[in-house]
Amino acid sequence: MQIIKSLFKLVIFICPVAATAQTTFLQQGDKAYTLLERLEIKAQTNASLNFSNLKYFSRKAVVSEAQVIDSLNKTKAGDKKDASKLTAIDEFNLQSFYMANSEWYNGDPSGFASKRPILKAFYKTKPNLYEVNSKDFFMVINPMLNIAGGKESNNTQTAFINSRGLTVRGRIANKIGFSSSFSDNQERGPAFFSDYIQANRAVPGYGFYKGFKTDSTAVDYFDVRGYVTFNATKYIDIQFGHDKNFIANGYRSLFLSDWGNSYLFLKLNTRIWKLNYQNIFMELMPVFNKSGGDRVLDKKYQTIHHLSINVSKSINIGVFEAVTFGRRNHFDFQYLNPIIFLRPVESGNGSGDKAKVGFDFKANVANRFQFYGQFLLDEFVLSKLKNDKNNYVNKYGYQLGAKYIDAFGIPNLDLQVETNRVRPFTYSHYDSVSTYTHYNQPMAHPLGANFQEFIGILKYQPIKRLYVYARAIYYYQGLDSAGYNFGGNPFELYNENRPPTIAEPLGRTSGFAVGGGVKANCLNALLQVSYELRENLYFDLSLQHRTYKAPLINANNSNTLITAGIRMNLFKRTYDF
Repeated sequence: MQIIKSLFKLVIFICPVAATAQTTFLQQGDKAYTLLERLEIKAQTNASLNFSNLKYFSRKAVVSEAQVIDSLNKTKAGDKKDASKLTAIDEFNLQSFYMANSEWYNGDPSGFASKRPILKAFYKTKPNLYEVNSKDFFMVINPMLNIAGGKESNNTQTAFINSRGLTVRGRIANKIGFSSSFSDNQERGPAFFSDYIQANRAVPGYGFYKGFKTDSTAVDYFDVRGYVTFNATKYIDIQFGHDKNFIANGYRSLFLSDWGNSYLFLKLNTRIWKLNYQNIFMELMPVFNKSGGDRVLDKKYQTIHHLSINVSKSINIGVFEAVTFGRRNHFDFQYLNPIIFLRPVESGNGSGDKAKVGFDFKANVANRFQFYGQFLLDEFVLSKLKNDKNNYVNKYGYQLGAKYIDAFGIPNLDLQVETNRVRPFTYSHYDSVSTYTHYNQPMAHPLGANFQEFIGILKYQPIKRLYVYARAIYYYQGLDSAGYNFGGNPFELYNENRPPTIAEPLGRTSGFAVGGGVKANCLNALLQVSYELRENLYFDLSLQHRTYKAPLINANNSNTLITAGIRMNLFKRTYDF
């Protein structure tokens, strides 16, 4: 992505004088996301947190907003019936949040110090192994660890994950922020996880991998991420590096998910008045089968724009667009245009690229509820949509969801329900390079297309360091069969291998309903209990059950997995498909 690298160098050259105090971002899976979600719903009128559909969060911004909400909460101390009042657990979590992001905390940090530092240099503060906080330099170094083992029914092999790594973040002279993390991982997941790797030549969430020793069911892989950040102006933040992004208010995203592998990107985020406008320029990997020795993999590119506005203090709406394209390993200069909209540029190029548009919304209600949704439009023909709703050219998906915090008056009991529905052939293209995928994995929903999904989530923190998490996912999906393409796999070209009984003469191409093809049903349920032994050090115990049925292709299995382990400064590994 030479042009984007050159553009990044140019911006650094032009803007360093204007750069102001720069921040890093909360890591994927940080426990603070649950707290911040609750603060947003409770405050209801906090305009800045209304942009929470754009992850990951700026540490500087969210600490500032949390302190404002915290201050307002203290004025309500005598009003126990106020729905916006923070619970005792919220206040405990706030202090933990402040400690983990102390460089931006505007208050008394004396309570952050450890009573017994190790060798006087390590864990001088409770959450951080090593911390430097001087006038022009701040740095935090922490270990990352996830060691867990388990037993799966109907499987004689032991499931395990063994992750060890290091994370570093900081800032230089209040102008440049930086973050880097590295982990070495060995993993044998449940049987359906191993099946996914074999079928897609990809480890969910990660990139290059190899077999672990001589074991064909276990994998060995690295996870390396890093970026630098600075401000071009007071209102424009710039981030350049190799990491992930997520655009959604829900558990899933139909726009851009962090479920797949990391990628190189340049991100410009402009926040002013009631607006937030984000541009992401990305270098991705097309579909590949790496065999026959080492070789340099091809590249493809993607540009994303997302514009959101707070139409009121509790309602936010947004517009999304993306173009995925390939130019035989070079970027198309026209897509560097940061101004919305991309569709005219794509049409001007001959409409050979993969363009998508969409909108999202979110409403916080009564200091207890949040309602949200997304609509993604890949392609449609209005006449077909009216008269032939199952025509293959109608490619779109939607998400609807709701959150309910302190449910039924129980403090820190949070519930969430969500449904996602994506029509066949969405995210696919007639050019394999331009499919909405990266490193053999979907860029949005992990199921690809041609599915309906229902999700229920329970989060409960009954006491300060005990976390209970339950999740149930049910979906049905139409699978390919007998060499025919029914539109569920985004890697398959939408104009190839459609069933002849559907792709009839004279261009009649109707009959593609959601779930069409070989219908598969899946129930995936998880119960996880975690106890925080000390800051960011957890003991996890989980029970997961998955039943998958596709009778027409004799793919029926039911498995239960029990795991236990220790985790430090890392999110819990999930198998949620």
